[in-house]
Amino acid sequence: MAKLKIIPLGGLGEIGKNLTVYEYGQDILVVDCGLGFPDEELYGIDAVIPDITYLKQNKDRIRGIVITHGHEDHIGALPYVMRELDVPIYATSLTAGIIELKLEEFDLLYNTQIFTKKAGDRFKLGCFEVEMIHVNHSIADSVALAIKTPIGTVIHTGDFKIDVTPIQGEMIDLARLGQLGKQGVLALLSDSTNVERPGHTDSERKVAEKFDELFKGCEKRIIVTTFASNVQRIQQIVNVAAKYKRKVAVTGRSMENMIKVARELGYMDIPEGVLVELNQIKGQPKDRTVIISTGSQGESMSALYRMAFSEHKQINIDAGDRIIISASAIPGNETTVSKVIDELFHKGAEVIYDRHTDLHVSGHASQEDQKMMLALTKPKFFIPVHGEYRMLCKHAELGRIMGVEPNNIVIAENGSVIELSRKSIKSVDIVPAGRVFVDGSGVGDVGSIVLRDRKHLAQDGMIVVVLALSGEDSSLISGPEIVTRGFIYEKESEDLIEEMKRVIFESLESCRHQRITDWAGIKSKVRTNLTGYLYKTTKRSPMILPVIAEI
Repeated sequence: MAKLKIIPLGGLGEIGKNLTVYEYGQDILVVDCGLGFPDEELYGIDAVIPDITYLKQNKDRIRGIVITHGHEDHIGALPYVMRELDVPIYATSLTAGIIELKLEEFDLLYNTQIFTKKAGDRFKLGCFEVEMIHVNHSIADSVALAIKTPIGTVIHTGDFKIDVTPIQGEMIDLARLGQLGKQGVLALLSDSTNVERPGHTDSERKVAEKFDELFKGCEKRIIVTTFASNVQRIQQIVNVAAKYKRKVAVTGRSMENMIKVARELGYMDIPEGVLVELNQIKGQPKDRTVIISTGSQGESMSALYRMAFSEHKQINIDAGDRIIISASAIPGNETTVSKVIDELFHKGAEVIYDRHTDLHVSGHASQEDQKMMLALTKPKFFIPVHGEYRMLCKHAELGRIMGVEPNNIVIAENGSVIELSRKSIKSVDIVPAGRVFVDGSGVGDVGSIVLRDRKHLAQDGMIVVVLALSGEDSSLISGPEIVTRGFIYEKESEDLIEEMKRVIFESLESCRHQRITDWAGIKSKVRTNLTGYLYKTTKRSPMILPVIAEI
């Protein structure tokens, strides 16, 4: 009998770019296809996506991509991956709507098959039978997957929490998860994001109560920012605005698109007359106004950022405005968020942002919720996913506490080929699973060498040395001309510029004595000598680019 292979290509040892491959015999099933956000070391990079070399090598065996929910770290790589793979996508209604918007932007929608499913649906993809199971998360229409294989059932939780009082819809389908556990679960792949948090994750309803407190009796204009994907949070803002007779306007393209899709699909109910165009909000009294904005993560192109720095074409921040940031900063975004908050304070606004004010609750399971998932499903094998390495280790420890045999738990890495039979689990191989960088319209054309150069330029700047040399004997005809960027200001560093020219003259003289006449050799000598001098003098190592014009 063939063995089941589980191959994570993203999402392990990191937060983001989730993509997991299930393989049995000649059939491959892909779960999620997300992107990661670049850190400060990735200069100029817009996004990071999984390396799909393995999928391209086996594209004829892929039966479909199943998506658990509509967050960027689970769907964001689809526009780039679908250029390479002609396979169908399966998703719930809201998730499919968001994917369609995304693919349409990249002119890929009409070449892609998207099948809409709902929680409770079961469908065959090759030898796999996939069942979607309703879960709670910070975006509506989220599902876990029960993947039935020829050797047993695997549960892939996706992102989840246990919310017994959800704002919209029902609580997570614990009954079905428990039923599957009684029938026998071969393996559990479970979300590790909040494994370091004790207790249970708070209900979204707690945020609604805080909004009501902040809106009640407020005579100021209110501006609220949150994640555009959190439809339930946006609905709460609209509900409390309507309660206190406030008109609502929306700014930020992603927020506008999300509300449009959610309303069309019936995931939002906005009372008649509450929502107005942004240009109409100016005519409303401040105590009758709410603006819902993008920018909870301090993104430089977001609406809140542009308001904070007086770059928004329609909205100016006024002293006394109440600004509510209903989100916590994603790790790595703390600095940009703080920058925006500082600027809002400079403008005299009242900013309410502290995570301890119940303005935001996580969409991910804390320890007790994760224990509940393990207790209900009773998996024979356990693979923690969706988390940095320490999180995976901590989650593995929870698995042992909940009775999973230590030898049956695998802490994997991206690219690990995990092989399962009915009786055993082990890592048997490695496949390519690196990071692919998206820079503008380029995908994968920026590698480590380019990034190294960008880092070098960012830290020390650059110097261009222009030399006009004779084509006959390589003697200097004119120059050197020195141009610097990001190193020194030339007009204020004339002495250093002169010393640099002296070093260049000496380098050319040395080339003449050593009979070095080829351009490459001359450039190398100038670069080496100038680098040595500048480091000795300034303790900096700018990038030096000698340019030779032949005359």
